[in-house]
Amino acid sequence: MIAALRPSVIAAQLRSRTGWRAGVTAFGLGALAALAFAPIHALPVLLLALPGLLLLVERRRSWRAAAIGWGWGLGHHVVGLYWISHALLTEAERFAWLVPIAVPAIAALLAVFIAIPAGLAVRFPAGWPRVLGFAGLWTLGELARGIVLTGFPWNLLGSAWAFGSLPVQGAAWIGTHGLSLATVILALLPLVWSARTAAIGAATLAGFLAVGLARLWPEEAPPEPVALRIVQGNIAQGHKWRDDLRAAHFRHYLGLTNAVPPPSPEAGEGQVVVIWPETASPYLLASDEVAREFAARALPQGAIMLAGTPRLERQPEGTMPPVRIWNSMIGLDGAGSVIAVYDKHHLVPFGEYVPLRGVLPIETIVPGNLDFSRGPGPRTVTLAGALAARVPAFSALICYEVIFPGNVTAPGERPSWMLNLTNDAWFGVSSGPYQHLAAARLRAVEEGLPLVRAANTGISAVFDARGRTVGAIGLGQTGVLAAPLPAARAPTPFSWGGLWIPLGLAMLSLLGGIVLRIRLRDQRGAV
Repeated sequence: MIAALRPSVIAAQLRSRTGWRAGVTAFGLGALAALAFAPIHALPVLLLALPGLLLLVERRRSWRAAAIGWGWGLGHHVVGLYWISHALLTEAERFAWLVPIAVPAIAALLAVFIAIPAGLAVRFPAGWPRVLGFAGLWTLGELARGIVLTGFPWNLLGSAWAFGSLPVQGAAWIGTHGLSLATVILALLPLVWSARTAAIGAATLAGFLAVGLARLWPEEAPPEPVALRIVQGNIAQGHKWRDDLRAAHFRHYLGLTNAVPPPSPEAGEGQVVVIWPETASPYLLASDEVAREFAARALPQGAIMLAGTPRLERQPEGTMPPVRIWNSMIGLDGAGSVIAVYDKHHLVPFGEYVPLRGVLPIETIVPGNLDFSRGPGPRTVTLAGALAARVPAFSALICYEVIFPGNVTAPGERPSWMLNLTNDAWFGVSSGPYQHLAAARLRAVEEGLPLVRAANTGISAVFDARGRTVGAIGLGQTGVLAAPLPAARAPTPFSWGGLWIPLGLAMLSLLGGIVLRIRLRDQRGAV
């Protein structure tokens, strides 16, 4: 029994797997690797799951290796994204039939970005050439996944480290994709194990720890004179848009707003900013003067509100569609005047719009079956009038816009903080909200900017510019999170170089694998 658990025996068994047994094993290893993500963060599983993948594809033709890699990716994303099915069950009578289809279909598409690296990995000789080549290819696949078909860079492997601020500080230099590259190399060290590789692994981890400590060591700058008051209403998605409950939901948010605590001068707080999550208002605040008046009355004296709300405009007669709707954030002052507007630009396919609607007769998951319009792109929002001096300019991010590394601020317009409004109620009590939170933490570290997150059912949080949690309200809780607005830090290397940095590192790793492959071939030829 003990002998069967020896690494050499396990490796031999994986190499010998063929046919459906290889496919099932690949699926299981990919599923195991998903446990490295939030909320479990079981990183040691990668020491088996990733080497196991390369052992399974060893000595196979590229197309067979790609098929095994696809099976690994299928298991990885089915387990990592199972929570998407919760969104379909909010209106079970309409979408329950999609539950056994949607997650496997999405996972099957995303698995292609693992199949290709696996198929190409077998062209590298075993050992360091394959480790470096596969790590570079994996990272290129992650980068492509953030772009192709509008992009979905969810659960990048580097996000497995986001269980705390210390292990992710390297993202300020190399981004989350760079952390993914380092993670793949570290996880594959058992394939090239020796005293030397053990030293390399230990030195790498120690280096990341030293970088993290060095970045976290200096004292935080004094916070901005802003009192954040994040309202978490905790309204179940199945109840959110019911006509008979809209007024009650609005009153619920107004009641929480009316009870927000006053600013704390000891914490450096001044101007009060009340924040409501994505589409928290069931009424169209931008055009509904009565709703705005009620919202303004609930605000403390001198406070302002940043609220998520649908925004609708009627088009000129004869224009199609006759109305346009946006998923928006608007700012309100104490008089109920609109002082800022931001429209979401990165929409969720099949959730907020249907691609190729003329060809695909499919309803959107969001009620109303009306495609949302896109906003103009990342924007730095400045409040109107004198409030611009009291509240620093910020980058607004609605829902999953926060998961895109290098695309969360407007080029050339660096904000002082980032605001993420989201409605993770779609995903119930599942891994989804925790994974979304991990992505938000990483954006704060990458950009060197504090990130404020307001979520309908949680997890609402405030991260400082080094990804440390200033305050949070847990999943499924109701309340108001009171926190000062942390100060921004100097621009990070990643905020300057963006995705070019991990792209360059991935190409260097791939080039290293190619050079070692050529040298090994030449050495064999000389013999």
